[in-house]
This record gives sequence, C-alpha cells and structure tokens, in this order.
Amino acid sequence: MTEPSTLTRAPRPSKPAADPRPGLSGLPDGGLETWLESEGQPAYRARQIRDGVWRQNAASAEELLTLPSALRASLDRAFRIDTIATDEVRVSDGGLTEKSLHLLSDGALIESVLMHYPARGFGRAGAGEDGRGADGRPEHRERHTLCISSQAGCAVGCPFCATGELGFGRDLETAEILDQVRHAARRLAARKAHLTNVVFMGMGEPLLNLDRVLEAVAALSDPQRFGLGARHVVVSTSGVVPGIRRLTEINPQFTLAISLHAARDPLRDVLVPLNRRWPVAEVVGAARSHARVTGRRVSYEYVMISGVNDTDVDAEALSGLLHGDLAHVNLIPMNPVAHTPWQASSPQRVTQFAARLREGGIGATVRRNRGQDAGAACGQLAADRAGEPPAPAVAHRRELIVRQSEVALRGDRSVESLPADLEAAVAGRKAKR
Repeated sequence: MTEPSTLTRAPRPSKPAADPRPGLSGLPDGGLETWLESEGQPAYRARQIRDGVWRQNAASAEELLTLPSALRASLDRAFRIDTIATDEVRVSDGGLTEKSLHLLSDGALIESVLMHYPARGFGRAGAGEDGRGADGRPEHRERHTLCISSQAGCAVGCPFCATGELGFGRDLETAEILDQVRHAARRLAARKAHLTNVVFMGMGEPLLNLDRVLEAVAALSDPQRFGLGARHVVVSTSGVVPGIRRLTEINPQFTLAISLHAARDPLRDVLVPLNRRWPVAEVVGAARSHARVTGRRVSYEYVMISGVNDTDVDAEALSGLLHGDLAHVNLIPMNPVAHTPWQASSPQRVTQFAARLREGGIGATVRRNRGQDAGAACGQLAADRAGEPPAPAVAHRRELIVRQSEVALRGDRSVESLPADLEAAVAGRKAKR
C-alpha cells in the first residue's frame, strides 16, 4: 500500500471561481487576428495590441493607449490582460534575488524567481584595471535569469522539495506561464534591463503540461512577441520519458535539463518517485538520444543531500552513468525544507564530489544557493501561505522518509507503486495525447 506523499493541512477557505476569460498573452497564432475580425476591427490593431502586451508589458486594458477606448473596453470584456491577480515579491542576497508569489484568478498560488548576475571579468591579458577586456566589455556579461512554474503544485512529490509537500493543484494555462515572464520583465524595465534567460524549473513537472509549455516557449522565442532566443530557454523534467522522446522528435533549440538527484535506482525511487515508473537508465537513455539528435548538451541537476546521495559511491555511479555523453552536471546544495529530516551537503563535500566527477570525465558546476532568507526552496512561499500542517502529520512524514532512505541505502528497490496523485497526473498526460 502506498502511503500519502503530501502533508495534510487544515481546510482552506473556498477559492473564488476561475475567471473564464482566456489570457491575452497565451492566444495561439492567429487568435488575436480572428477576434479582431469578428469585432470589425482592422488587422493592424493586432500589432498595436501585441506591442502593448509584449513591449510595454501592460497590466490592464487601460494601459493600451494606442487603442481607442471602445476597443480597450471590448478587449477587457473578452480577455484577461494579466492572468496574475496579485504579486508578493521578496528580495534577498542584497537585491540579487527576487522571489515572487503569484496569486491567480482562482486562488491558486505559484512562484517565480528572478536572479541577477552582474557583469564580471577576470583581468585577462589586455584587460583594464576594472577587469574589462581591451574592447571595453566584461568577459561575462550581465544576466537576468527567471525561473518559472508550469503547474500549481506538483504531483511528483520529491521529498526534498517544498512544492512536493503541497501536492498537485492543476496545470497552468499558457498565459499564466507567460505572465510570470511579463511581470519580471516589467520590474526589469524599471532598471533599464531585460531578461536574458528563462528556465522552467519552478513549481510543477513541465513535461506533464508539455503542450502549454511548448506554446509558452514558442511565444517567448517569437520576435513579434517576447523575442528571446530559444537557446536562452531551459526546460527541465524529473524524468517523463515519453515527454523527452516527444521533444526529441520536435528537435527544439532550447536546452533539456534532467532533475536526476541520484544515479542508483533504489535511492532515486525515494528522491524522485517518478523513477518507479521510468528508471534512471531509461531516463538517461532518452536524454542521451535527445543529445545525439539535437546536438545540444543535456544538463543534469543534482541536489546534494548530506549522507544520502553525496558519497563516493554516488559520484562513481554518476560518472559511470554519464560517461561519454554530451552532458553537464549542476550540483546544488539542498535548500532547507521544514518537513524533511535531511540537510545540505557541506561545501567541502560538494567540492570533493565535483572533483570526483571531473576525474571521471564529467563536466560539473557547483551552483550557489540563492534566496536563503526569502524562502529559497521551490514552493516554500506557497507552502508557508498554505499554513502549518499538524505536528503528527509532519512527524509521520519525516519517519516515512527516514525509513525509505534506510531501505534505499541498503540497495533495495522500492516496492511501492506511484503515489495516487502522480499516477493520476501520468494518466492525465496519456489522455491529453
């Protein structure tokens, strides 16, 4: 029997009914033109509306000042100009990290994180005293990366992830994905900056909402809309193998990232419950085929958990698994999550683990945690807003994780089936196809 993978919280007040109007930013190609034609409006209005949505990041119809007032009113009746009702932004790391909690029209909560990376240089030969090159430009240009959500909640239920504690809410609409980007772009415009990278590594499993994610990527890379090159986009997955294969058939220009976290099946069964459906060799095999077909390197994300997946045995298993692949590993110390018994690996252990990988011919980068004082873990702000679960439920969850870990570290595979909400999500993906 599979035990519950999420924590039970006190009942919340009933949510408001969802706004039935579609989000304007998520309209498919030709959708805006079709609507304008039905309203008896000239075709050039489509360009004016797109400019208002994507260049000015308008939050309401009233901000679309190039349109006549009657058309603004009609547009407002037909569409949500912004699908995000309210924002709560927490700033940390001296202003380098902005974590946003977004409230949607039906009361669902999602998160995005905007990370700023200042320009820097290393004083190479010919560089000036300020570290800039002979041409006056830094070796590493300023970057602004946004991590966005694809679902409200998540069914995968990774025990080191705060979103996993919440369980699955629903898939996000295309506009709800894109409006996270527009909100960040609006804040950046105030400082005369622009987004340089977008990563689908927030709440949810992107490949369980793949149609909407692909529509969002198309809008982001469309020069008439957001205009961000697809090579500046990363889409992650915890290992939905049919989704990886579908992406390979499409041959996209964006980067695929695999949330791996363990190279051994017994341990990954616990850390990434989806492994019970698609084991690690199958996931990596699909990713290997993706790299071969697309010619693009696959990134592997690996959260470092002290005494759990950071041993020399784990490093050797990971090196063997990825040997000879077009791949790179990002090592990420675990962010604190209130209801898990684990701790992050020490900096020294992370460094040693990275060195082991490099000795095995695997490229590895150690990522620095961001937003520790702003609810850094994915889903932490939403989990905090959802309220504290009962103490017995927390104790039971910790006990369950410890028990499952002990079994996994002995090398025994999990005999449990997928959690019920994850099984339903996987079944839902098949139905949508």
